[in-house]
Amino acid sequence: MHFVPTMGALHDGHASLLRRAAEPRAAGAPRVLLSVFVNPLQFAAGEDFHRYPRTLELDAERAAAAGAHALFAPTVAEIYPGGEAQITRVQPPVSLQAALCGRSRPGHFDGVATVVCRLLALVRPARALFGEKDWQQLLILRRVVADLGLPVVLEGCATEREADGLARSSRNRYLDPQARRAAAALPIALAAAAEVLRAGAGAADALAACRSRLLAAELQVDYLELVEAHTLAGLPHLEGLTLVAAAVHCGPARLIDHLFLMSRPPIVAIDGPAGAGKSTVTRAFARRLGLVYLDTGAMYRALTWWVQRQGADPADPAAVAPLLEGLDLRLSGAAEEQRVWINGHDVSEAIRSPEVTALVSTVAAHPCVREALTQQQQAMGRSGGLVAEGRDIGTAVFPDADCKVFLTATVAERARRRSEDLRQRGFVVPPLAELEAQIAERDGLDSSRALAPLLQAEDAVELVTDGMEVAAVIQALVDLFRARVPQEAWPDPV
Repeated sequence: MHFVPTMGALHDGHASLLRRAAEPRAAGAPRVLLSVFVNPLQFAAGEDFHRYPRTLELDAERAAAAGAHALFAPTVAEIYPGGEAQITRVQPPVSLQAALCGRSRPGHFDGVATVVCRLLALVRPARALFGEKDWQQLLILRRVVADLGLPVVLEGCATEREADGLARSSRNRYLDPQARRAAAALPIALAAAAEVLRAGAGAADALAACRSRLLAAELQVDYLELVEAHTLAGLPHLEGLTLVAAAVHCGPARLIDHLFLMSRPPIVAIDGPAGAGKSTVTRAFARRLGLVYLDTGAMYRALTWWVQRQGADPADPAAVAPLLEGLDLRLSGAAEEQRVWINGHDVSEAIRSPEVTALVSTVAAHPCVREALTQQQQAMGRSGGLVAEGRDIGTAVFPDADCKVFLTATVAERARRRSEDLRQRGFVVPPLAELEAQIAERDGLDSSRALAPLLQAEDAVELVTDGMEVAAVIQALVDLFRARVPQEAWPDPV
């Protein structure tokens, strides 16, 4: 089941969340539940709890039209049966509440985290969907779910906007025509700030100009900040995934908005031992996210094939080094049909042979080989927008990758997969015990080499794929990517 928690007063942004929630994932077509609950814990004294729009009958109609199978509208007594004073409260990290809305609405995110944990405990969904418009809220809830080990995926969805760019919000209905026209200055001012930040301006100048635009539109600025998107720490300029965010008072409404900026398109590093299925899932993952696929393992395999073809000793670096001079190593085609060429030879199939597999770790362990191919890979990735898989992508090739995953499986599972792959390719299939011994030996070689050994990066997420279908692994990779790179920053390809 997929779950969309709301406070009601549904608009087209909520409808977009429901449509997204109804889309099939790896487990098939889900059931979709929407909740409507105006949570008193997240409103401070003097805020708009009592006048927040409550339109349950209309909400039910809109929810059903957008794909919800059921609507859950609990009372305050059902959510907090002992009363607000008796509920166990959840307090997210202070560091994530110190900026943006947390600074001007103390206690707000404690209330949000508490009610969401309560709803998740009651509903027990596989996936819950939230709008990226409330980015700080989504960031905090992901941290709470991770820290408490809750068995749910939180999925963010891009902000829906009106024709003039104003972010859709239930509070927009507070605006009279004059205030509504003034509110349109908010996205325009943020877009102008983003433009000068991309051009190299510092935060101080860009935000000062933005503030002047907002004040000229008679919008009262609550905050206007440039922050790192995941820590919410202030930044002096555009760096990595950056958020330029604002909250303003427009007539009776408090409105929030933001834009994401990236210093380059995203890079994803997928490392792991041999036989973990990295190539198969990474190809599909790259296609799904519109990223270029950089098969670094194929590059090492191609060089190993060339060393064999030239009759050089794969274990002798002095014999291998001359073969790197003038090396023409290319990857061509899209992820699913990518071909591997070395010095004019298409070796896409030949590099998967058992002979190449048996020697690739030996060749790859030579410092001259690692240096030459790492430089090629880094040159290919300089402009970003790619996913690379291998043994040391997140530690040596792209240590600044936006998303790092260590994809692995047990030796027994990898031997079974290798056996099936050899069978499908028409090669002789050794006994499983022999394959397991080969894989264990290669693991030892890869993890013990002096230069760039197989090692999980400190900031990589381990994904153990035993018992997982390919579609489930791909979805897990997409979820990990989206936890680091929001839809608004890197939209899904159309």
